[in-house]
Amino acid sequence: MTHVVTEACIRCKFTDCVDVCPVDCFREGPNFLTIDPDECIDCAVCIPECPVSAIYAEEDVPSDQVHMLKLNEELSRIPTWKSITKRKEPLADAEDWQDKPNKLPELVR
Repeated sequence: MTHVVTEACIRCKFTDCVDVCPVDCFREGPNFLTIDPDECIDCAVCIPECPVSAIYAEEDVPSDQVHMLKLNEELSRIPTWKSITKRKEPLADAEDWQDKPNKLPELVR
């Protein structure tokens, strides 16, 4: 099993989760983070660190976010999505976006 970043992260990209990850499995895109399923050890330490509750264990992903399982894997393979291991400032307008639903159209690859 692995952990999955859901749509709640899009256009927010809070990075509190990367500081606690013991295996550096997070990958950073322009406005979203993803988890490399081959690197994740299913430790769950990232879940409580996410201020927008965007991270779930694979088996706990809400039914309206199941599409994010495949998308996380796909995005983690993009060569320009590099490993992120240290916390950064969130996107400038993250607070404006953190409670908005259905953000998938906003995802920048």
